Amino acid sequence: MEAGDFIKREIPFINYVRDIKDAQVYIISASQRTGSGGREFTYFLVGQKEFEGMKDTLRFVSSPDDTEDIIRNQIVKTLKIGLIRYVAKTPLIQYMDITFNQPVAETIEGDNWDSWVFRASLSGFLSGQKSYNNNAYFGRISANRVTEKSKLEISLFYNRDRDYFSLEDFTLESINKSNSLSILYVKSLGNHFSAGGSSSLGSSTFSNYKIRYNLMPGVEYNIFPYSESTRRQFRLQYRIGYEYNNYIDTTIYNKTREDLFAHSFIAAYEIVQKWGSININCNYRNYLHDFSKRNLSLHGYLSLRVLKGFSVNFGGGASLINDQLSLIKGGATLDEVLLRQKELATQYRYYTSIGISYTFGSIYNNVVNPRFGGSGGGYVSYY
Repeated sequence: MEAGDFIKREIPFINYVRDIKDAQVYIISASQRTGSGGREFTYFLVGQKEFEGMKDTLRFVSSPDDTEDIIRNQIVKTLKIGLIRYVAKTPLIQYMDITFNQPVAETIEGDNWDSWVFRASLSGFLSGQKSYNNNAYFGRISANRVTEKSKLEISLFYNRDRDYFSLEDFTLESINKSNSLSILYVKSLGNHFSAGGSSSLGSSTFSNYKIRYNLMPGVEYNIFPYSESTRRQFRLQYRIGYEYNNYIDTTIYNKTREDLFAHSFIAAYEIVQKWGSININCNYRNYLHDFSKRNLSLHGYLSLRVLKGFSVNFGGGASLINDQLSLIKGGATLDEVLLRQKELATQYRYYTSIGISYTFGSIYNNVVNPRFGGSGGGYVSYY
């Protein structure tokens, strides 16, 4: 059963409506990953009409090994607690009861792992036919420690992808490999500032790196308090640092290795409101030895409620590219181009998406009927 259907069945004492204008209470839900690998769920309850001026915020945190059933039951429990304040102002309150089922004297055990969380994953893929087969392997190991004062993330990644073609007069094999070790450390400097840096070491046959190493310290300022990050953020980040590249083949600049210095500026804006949500990220980067070697990218997503029952969403991004220092001298062969074995020169990249939806009919949406799979529906949060 989908989360929205489960909520309707477990909280039957309210009417669910399709449109926010018909609601007496609307809920904005947001979530973000925690250091342990779970998620922090946040619910903003806002009253309308006779409940105008009433606002509440509730949170709960799931653990990384919680099942979907555990999480959805906790969602229902949290929403019931939040809604009881509004139900208390209606005749329905006479039918409500409150219980407390946890011993008051229970103590909280200490954390033997000191907030450290370790993960390991390995996956493989195999497919083929008479004239073609492909196999790919992915592996990742990570160790993270996230607290209110600091964040440390360590990740080791390996990827190998092989394509093999066998035709009547020739055979062709393509292998791409990449691996990396990355470290991120961030220190909190209050509710708006943070400082830290990242470092990585890796290689990539696709991008012509035998060894690539960088160290990029930086600072970040969030115009809104970090405590409001589930609902709104406007982060400004600056980094400057060192990069070392050792190339597999000679580059178009006749380099087999080089030491470089670069800096970057990132502006990221996110907001979730009753009319929809916005997510925009702008990133500028250039090498300090030659300011013409730069990269500017802009990515964004907008989900907008335009009219009653009608919503539209836009997504897209574009990059202006002039910093491909690792391109192989002499270019790529036709086989390498078709099989995407080598990175190609380009001055730009882009993508875009658009979607609309329109719903009309009864304002109420209380009934759940899962027969034959049904319409299911999403998480309706207007009451």
